[in-house]
Amino acid sequence: MTESKAGQLKGVQTRMKVLVINAGSSSLKYQLIDMRDESVIAKGVCERIGNGGKITHKLADGRKYEEEVDFPTHTEAFEKLVEVMSTGDYAAVSGMDEISAIGHRIVQGAEYFTESVLVTEEVLKTIESIAELAPLHNPAHIRAIRACQKVFGPDVPEVVVFDTAFHQTMPPKAYMFGLPYEYYEKYNVRKYGFHGTSHRFVSARLGELVGRNIKDMKIVTCHLGNGSSICAVNRGHSVDTSMGFTPLDGLMMGTRSGSVDPSAILYIMEKEGLSPKEMSDILNKKSGNLGISRISSDDRDLRKAAAEGNPMANLAGEMFRYQIKRYIGAYAAAMGGLDALVFTGGIGENSYSLREEVCDHMEFLGIEFDKEKNDGVKGKELEISKPTSKVKVWIIPTNEELLIARDTMAIYKRIQ
Repeated sequence: MTESKAGQLKGVQTRMKVLVINAGSSSLKYQLIDMRDESVIAKGVCERIGNGGKITHKLADGRKYEEEVDFPTHTEAFEKLVEVMSTGDYAAVSGMDEISAIGHRIVQGAEYFTESVLVTEEVLKTIESIAELAPLHNPAHIRAIRACQKVFGPDVPEVVVFDTAFHQTMPPKAYMFGLPYEYYEKYNVRKYGFHGTSHRFVSARLGELVGRNIKDMKIVTCHLGNGSSICAVNRGHSVDTSMGFTPLDGLMMGTRSGSVDPSAILYIMEKEGLSPKEMSDILNKKSGNLGISRISSDDRDLRKAAAEGNPMANLAGEMFRYQIKRYIGAYAAAMGGLDALVFTGGIGENSYSLREEVCDHMEFLGIEFDKEKNDGVKGKELEISKPTSKVKVWIIPTNEELLIARDTMAIYKRIQ
């Protein structure tokens, strides 16, 4: 081995830190992960970009730094991130040259991206070209990536990881809508699915926990939070998922309606004299738990209100649990069986009563739920089915940032 080659390999081993970025139109969340042991060194958020600004930075030892600062654009947010992370009392690294690569979460990759890829100008142009499919997300992602490139320069590789990529294995019978085919040809109207990084992470983690290759398993993963989706993972591949053309479809969520008869939407628009934008606002921001209960979008608030006798809060909870059960049964039928059921996401990981209610009367499917194991459990990896259960039921906390970091490091190593 040449001296230069040995030096390169040593550099790969010593530079094992990945910065994970999840950018929105007015925010920039980040985690710095040491890939040698996959520990989080620091994490934080830059808020109110374009309208003031604030950075909150937390270190692994629990120390926390906050500062009000002006962020006209994402560029200033990245500059402040670099300053706080690499200098002063709250530094997480001695210099930004310790960072191997940067991984970005991208909501919509459409049919163009079936896996994570290195950022190039061609990749950025493709993401920009499908901005209409995710107008609230993709443009913000692009602005953040270009700002990141400006601040970190060309020597730090950047990788994009897509929410939609995992679902690109769905067959046409699952992703096509019953609309004239020309709308798919002209406008790419089809089911894309979202939360792909979460469904991919927990299904792979399940295989590790049970000591089986997921290529031999039929799994339903339930990502339940303010935004919720369910995925059928057959032999390691997504074959169907509840979210559709946008994250609005599928389950009723915190403020999103979930699936609704299109005629009902048109009827309401006509009766109320609503524009498409106004109707979209109702479906995305004023429906779901909030719209039914008239109290809150938060599942915890609804459970408290239902326990106090509020019938509308109780109805919202019943609707949510019923829809989850319906998808589990449908996806078991679609896969021709079921080996495991996974709960994840803020609600899935923490609401032990929801998990019990969803699994109640599911013995016909092979689920023997262990109420004692489940009771009181929050945010912990745990099997919550009985030893005799044909279908294993698990709580597996998701870690989308770690999955993004793993993909980023894998690409970084390939290009060295």
